[in-house]
Formats: sequence, structure tokens, C-alpha cells
Amino acid sequence: MIGKVLAAAAAVSAPAWLPRRVVALRMQIFALVNGQDAVTIPGPQVGAENFKRVYADPAANGRSRGAALSDLFWYWLAPGPQVHQEHLEAGPRYDAVAKCTRHILIRSKKDSEELARRVAAHVLDDVEPGLVRLRDVMMPIWAELYYELVFEEPCPPEARDLIVGHADDVVSALKCVRPRNMRRRARLTKYLRRRLADVPHPLPESLTPEEQAYYLQGTFFNTAVVQMSEAMAHLLMIIAQSPDTQRRLAGHPDDDAYLDRVIDDGLRRFPLFGIAHRIATADIEVADLTIPAGTVLCFSYPGYAAQSGKDDFIPFGVAQNRACPARGLAPPTMRVVTREVLRRFSLASTAAHTRSIPNRGPALLTPRGARRRRAPLVWLAVRDRWEDVWRSLAQLVFGTYMVLDARHQALCSTYFAGGNR
Repeated sequence: MIGKVLAAAAAVSAPAWLPRRVVALRMQIFALVNGQDAVTIPGPQVGAENFKRVYADPAANGRSRGAALSDLFWYWLAPGPQVHQEHLEAGPRYDAVAKCTRHILIRSKKDSEELARRVAAHVLDDVEPGLVRLRDVMMPIWAELYYELVFEEPCPPEARDLIVGHADDVVSALKCVRPRNMRRRARLTKYLRRRLADVPHPLPESLTPEEQAYYLQGTFFNTAVVQMSEAMAHLLMIIAQSPDTQRRLAGHPDDDAYLDRVIDDGLRRFPLFGIAHRIATADIEVADLTIPAGTVLCFSYPGYAAQSGKDDFIPFGVAQNRACPARGLAPPTMRVVTREVLRRFSLASTAAHTRSIPNRGPALLTPRGARRRRAPLVWLAVRDRWEDVWRSLAQLVFGTYMVLDARHQALCSTYFAGGNR
């Protein structure tokens, strides 16, 4: 009888304790992937005060070659991780890809804002009020925006569906809430391969047509769409859970300075990057420590944000080590999309808000000016807590499977073992 009571009590209280235990176990598993030679920064060896110093060092420029962790990242980003801009080693190939990316992304502030306003209105006009997942609401906006940047034409429904399906699959696998769906990814690759001649920008000639499709898919329709959707989900969750902030933003739609502070606060509290890993290509001298060449450097954005202070954060990386190429485009477009959301809806959420946001940002959208109902928010709180139980278990199972499968496939190790660069 006592055993049944204890089992029942454990089951009922599971939302309060099980997710934290499972996440801790999952992090231990991922830590093993890094191996013994990895240096986490900030950490016991290198503190937050030297985070930027080491990150900006010219020798902290190795991307994938020689790191066991790279096999896992390449596995998540497949197909085409070998031409993903973030993972290309320094050299002529990277230079050509980076030049192409800059060319595609360069827009005036006015043009960027107008593009964001137009695609946001197009998507949001079809969004029904009620309980939503904010990341799911945001993803079609960024799919359309980056499609138009690449192809310089409005995004057709077929392309938007392919981009959203692919981006959602990548980020879901990265968060280990489900395994990869490579057929879904392959459908976007096939579409882009067919449309290469329609891209009005000169694509890198050093890449084969297949690699050009992979480059577009990985840089714009994977990383850009995922990161901007995540950034907006975090920002809107902050607004949804802070009535004072929401009232001020809704009541002063022209106060861009205040909105910019809210955006900055969101990027600081919920950095888009977890761990950025680099490989030291030469010895790095820092304080009284020498970091040997070949060391895997794991730069922890959350760790740095927590220790560096409110006014010292780097949401888009450091300029000396491949800062995010969309750093000029992201803030103004985020500002415009936020205004378009708040013009239509008031937001509220009783769901958990964590940096990894595996729940995709559950929230209640109410038409602007209408009375908000309480019952959906009560249901949302209960649903989210119990979803966290099965989700954490799913992350443990799928995460472990993908770590092992990535080690087995060894995409990065095999690529470089074949003499590729």
C-alpha cells in the first residue's frame, strides 16, 4: 500500500522534478561527446573576463576538423554540412561563400523594414487568435523573408511549406524532441537544385550545383530561418509574460528606443547560441595559461551572459571570429515584426520560458482590444507542465540515439579523412 502511495505521489509530482533530472542526465551524455580535451569558456580554466579575448584570437578559427563534437553538429545540419558557412574552414572556399552571403543580405534599413512589414502582414493576417506556439507562428514569416532575399520575388506557398518543414525538422532534432526526417530535408534540396538558375545573385563558382543548393539551404533556409524564429519566440514570450512591458509597447508604437532595449534584454537573457565550438589552430596564450593547438574551445553563450553583466553581451558573436552575417538585418526586422504582432494581438502565456524553448513558446493570442479569457491560460499552464515530462524523456531517448548515430556515421571525420578541406 505504501509503495503504491509513493508511486502515485511520484507520478503526480513528476512535472516538478523529472524534467530537471532528465535534462541533467542528457547534458552529461553530451558532455562526453566533447572528450577530455575540450575547454569550456567561461569555466575553471578560462573565466568570463577572457571570453572575448580567446574568442577573438586568430588561432580560435578552426571550425570542424579535429573535433568529435563536429560529427554531431554535421549530423544535425545534414544534408550539406560541409558547405554550411559556419562549418567551412578558412580559405578561398569560405571567402567566396561569405562574399555571396553578404551580397544577398545587404539591404538598406528602409528596404529591410518594408520587406519585414510586408511579409509579416501577409502571414499574420491569416493567424487565428487562440492558443498558439509562437515559434510556429513566426517561422513562415522568416521563411518568406529569406526566400525573397535569395530569389528577389514573393515566396510561393510551395516554397514556404518546404522551408518551414525543413527548418522545423532541423531545430526539433537539435533540441532532441524528435529524430531527423531526412526525406523532408531532401524535398527542399531538390526544390533548390531545380531553382538555382532563378537565383539572381552570383553563387560561388567553387561549389558544384549540388553544393550551391546545400549552401542556400543551410545558410538561409536553415540557420537564418531557425535563429530568427527562435529569437522572435523568446522576444514575444518576454512580452507575453510582462504586462507592463506589453502595455508600454502597445501604447507607444513609435518608441523604438524602448523596444530595442526589450530586444537586447531578450538576446542577453536567452542567447540564441548555446555552445559555439572552435578548434585552436595554434597555441593561445591567455593570462598564465597556454591553450594548446588542437584544443576544442566550447564558448558558452549562456554562461557568458550570466557572468558578464547586463551591459556586456554578444548576441551575434565577435567581429574577429565570423560574427553573424545577419547582425545588421536582424534587429530592425525584429522590431517591425513585433510591431505587426502587437498591432493585431495582445499576448499572454503561463508556459515555461527557457533558453532552449523546446515547447516552442506556447501563448494565448487575443485580438487587440478584446477581453482576454482566463480559462485557456489555466489550461496552458497545466498542459505545459505535463508536456515537459514526456518531452524531457523524449529528449533523453532521441538525444542519446542521435549522439550514437552521429558517432557511427562520423560525417565530419570521414569527410576530412578523405583529404577534403
